[in-house]
Amino acid sequence: MELIDLRSDTVTKPTPEMREAMARAEVGDDVFGDDPTVNRLQELAADLMGKEEGLFVPSGTMGNLAAILAHCQRGDEVILGNKNHSFLFEAGGLSALGGIHSCQLPNQPDGSLLLDDVRAAIRPDDPHDPITRLVCLENTHNRCGGTVQSPAYTVRLVQLAHAHGLKVHLDGARIFNAAAALDVAARDLAGPVDSVTFCLSKALCAPVGSVLCGDRDFVKRAHRARKMLGGGMRQAGVLAAAGIVALEKMRSRLGEDHERARRLARGLREISGVQLAAAEPATNMVCFGLGDSLRISEKEVEAQLRQEGILVHATGPGRFRLVTHYWIDDAAIDKTVGALATALR
Repeated sequence: MELIDLRSDTVTKPTPEMREAMARAEVGDDVFGDDPTVNRLQELAADLMGKEEGLFVPSGTMGNLAAILAHCQRGDEVILGNKNHSFLFEAGGLSALGGIHSCQLPNQPDGSLLLDDVRAAIRPDDPHDPITRLVCLENTHNRCGGTVQSPAYTVRLVQLAHAHGLKVHLDGARIFNAAAALDVAARDLAGPVDSVTFCLSKALCAPVGSVLCGDRDFVKRAHRARKMLGGGMRQAGVLAAAGIVALEKMRSRLGEDHERARRLARGLREISGVQLAAAEPATNMVCFGLGDSLRISEKEVEAQLRQEGILVHATGPGRFRLVTHYWIDDAAIDKTVGALATALR
């Protein structure tokens, strides 16, 4: 049975074109800067983000941590949302490995931080306080349901931060989804910030990797942090080759995933007891809850759908997040809606 996997867009497999590119990749020792395919990927990524340089890293988690380490010293403070990926899902690395304090502000339903909250969180010049050094954003925002931050909001936040001598890092793991949803270029979202990480291995379908971009001095510091974190790879061109195909071929089709997410949401809306988190998904994530009238647990739903060859992931008691991607077609959406309707009857 061919599985329908809606647990995340991290489950995507490389396309045949990516596998071919990986097999034919020209490689060298990237630690020495000698891998031409990695270098090409980094240059392409930097251009798309409107930055001077890029740095290929094994994962988005490493990219975010390397960025924070490059911006901050031990004892500094970073302002970020209480639903930010670096705070919730990256094993506390900024504190455990960086000795960096965090100030968590409430994320708004759209994933944004209120500018007044950010302004109030900036520490005074007082020896009792850590030094506020950095603000972290996320776009799209994972835990807020794939919501997007506009270029205008990003500019306002960056202007506030820069006016107080702070840097801004953007976790843009799914920045190309945000760009597709807003019908803007990714550089319109990344250009104002000081650094940005984006993933190649989610909706873009590459098997491994992220790219961290910023100005030349920043990337030099981040490169040292990557080495310290164990991210210095050797003949990494076999991975970078898939990333190049991802950037050249996969960005333009992300709107298809968003349309299928909307199709999925429309189907779920017709099932009694299903409570959608948003009237319409912003990108490729559909979040919903099980109403009190439904006498079934999230684990039972997962088990029943697995029997039908459908993999879903509960994000909490009675709550789910389904994610569309390249390997999910219209038939998969319709089968999922039907299976959920049967399970929740």
